[in-house]
Amino acid sequence: MPATVLMPALSPTMEKGKLAKWLKKEGDKVKSGDVLAEIETDKATMEIEAIDEGTLGKIMVAEGTDDVLVNTLLATILAEGEKAGDALPPPALRATSPVKGEDVKVGAGAPKPSSSPLAGEVVRSTGEGTRVFASPLAKRLAKEKAINLASLKGSGPHGRIISKDVENFKQTSSPLAGEVARSAGGGSSDASVLKNFAEGSYELVPHDGMRKVIARRLTESKQTIPHFYVSVDVSLDHLMDLRERLNGSAPKTQEGLPTWKISVNDFIIKAMAMALIKVPDANVSWTETAMVKHKHADIGIAVTIPGGLITPIVRKAETKGLAQISSEMKDYAKRARDRKLKPDEYNGGSAAISNMGMMNVKNFAAIVNPPHASILAIGSGERRPVVRGNEIKIEQQMTITLSTDHRCIDGALGAEFINAIKSYLEEPGLMLV
Repeated sequence: MPATVLMPALSPTMEKGKLAKWLKKEGDKVKSGDVLAEIETDKATMEIEAIDEGTLGKIMVAEGTDDVLVNTLLATILAEGEKAGDALPPPALRATSPVKGEDVKVGAGAPKPSSSPLAGEVVRSTGEGTRVFASPLAKRLAKEKAINLASLKGSGPHGRIISKDVENFKQTSSPLAGEVARSAGGGSSDASVLKNFAEGSYELVPHDGMRKVIARRLTESKQTIPHFYVSVDVSLDHLMDLRERLNGSAPKTQEGLPTWKISVNDFIIKAMAMALIKVPDANVSWTETAMVKHKHADIGIAVTIPGGLITPIVRKAETKGLAQISSEMKDYAKRARDRKLKPDEYNGGSAAISNMGMMNVKNFAAIVNPPHASILAIGSGERRPVVRGNEIKIEQQMTITLSTDHRCIDGALGAEFINAIKSYLEEPGLMLV
């Protein structure tokens, strides 16, 4: 029977993606490892490969289709003698094409399909003996907007309720429904916002997937995480001197270029990693039943890309030298802008850094993005008058602000943590001992 190509899960939380482009067409011969299609999530564009040899049969999902659920049947691969109308294998036996560049085995990285024709959907009882079929995203949106799923009509396959049905639903049964939705993060409706502006004085630019995810996650963060903020000023004179010496000592390539160029941001990554190891109680993540204490410092770095941002992770940063950190960050930044990062390169991490110093921002407070329990906001370096003893001196300084999840990191611990970062930045030689 034909093998199947299913929409893979690129991360544990992925529920849907966009089938951006087919690289093979119906009737093409394919072999294991051939790239079949490109899929897009809110953060990356990835290629999926065939794991079977044969002929690409019926394409079930057209390129350019948005919001394709994980495990959706994308296409079939026909063995010799098979034709497109032959029976498909049961869902439990169907193979998922792996994502190119990752070690994904058959079915790995995606939720296991059920034997139901509505695989991947959530079945709920309405209390009246009937059943409501809804996607996981629709279920979550309905909960946020205080909408009873039983009151919706599904537009998906087999009458399934999908996210669009929830988003388009106009609640009339309760005058408080709009307020409940707003308090849960639903925000104001389009109509209530647009009525404030004259017709023809604006244009509507639909949110893309990345902007929707950023909005949802940061709204959830501010609603669920009790943020606590601490700031300190950091003297950069010793760091800048060391940076100049290290970059001046870099070996040259055959083309005469330096093999490394260490940035201030590279020092900050290393300093935060060392501080997390020095203050292990701050190297944590929150769960409702236990504190997750991390053994290594995996530092996420906010990188601006068109339409939003992404946070690639420098793994075990406390074990890496400045040159290695610099090399990794240059690679991450380039591939982030090209949307070529793999999910394991931006998921997870124990803390994060957001640096707006190059944008002439003196100081700011960033929003914690779970599973991180802290994020360090970096302001611009500038010459400032500083009192040392009884004298006023001019020093290169910057202000850093630590945002913490107060469930994990209390005020005294946050102060200890940020002062550990400060000590490593002001005397970077301490990172070598």
